[in-house]
Amino acid sequence: MIVLLIGHGRMGKLIENGLNENPDHRVAAVVDIDNAEQLDSMGKIADLIIDFSHPDMMNRLISYAERTKTPLVSGTTGLSEDQMKRLKALGETVPVLVSSNFSYGVAVFRHVLAQISPIFDGWDVELTETHHNKKIDAPSGTAKLLLSAIDPENRFEKIYGREGCCGARSKKEIGVHAIRGGTVAGEHTVGFYGTDEIFELTHKAGSRQIFADGAIHAAETLLTFEPGFYSMEEILFPA
Repeated sequence: MIVLLIGHGRMGKLIENGLNENPDHRVAAVVDIDNAEQLDSMGKIADLIIDFSHPDMMNRLISYAERTKTPLVSGTTGLSEDQMKRLKALGETVPVLVSSNFSYGVAVFRHVLAQISPIFDGWDVELTETHHNKKIDAPSGTAKLLLSAIDPENRFEKIYGREGCCGARSKKEIGVHAIRGGTVAGEHTVGFYGTDEIFELTHKAGSRQIFADGAIHAAETLLTFEPGFYSMEEILFPA
């Protein structure tokens, strides 16, 4: 697999190392935000794009993928609605996978939540996520992924902390809480609270390496798929 790597931060470097360690893979080029303009004139040089960059690069990257018809795996978060629409449209011509989390465990977590959440109808639901002290967004993209599995029709109000608000808890809300500290790669807990009992599910990431490994595996698998806009669950658990 020949890869065009977009973004050369912590995740990009982990993915680059992982690709270089596999003799079946090769990095054709690395493009970061300081030299993104080269995408405007670059031809097709890779089998697939792996992107862990910044929303400011996404429009240029999508235009490149459209022009060269290159499949895309993207872990960039904070995308606008218009950018998501363009990515979905790109999926009409090439395979596209966009995910805020590439770990196998989180994909299983989301898959399980989608199945069990209706069973806990009427129970109170709270989500807590913990990340390192350099993370800039809250709640995390993974928390949003999990919320979409719990409440796919967006029927519940999301309460992000409760200081000075709310009164008694409503049955039509989901509490979402962000903790930032140290070097935590990522922890997510969803609790279902009933009368005299609690049911919790937790996923803990030991390091960012699991996300890099997952992205490479997802890229290998995506190359075998027809054009479409895919989720991690569809890549890992095809029907």
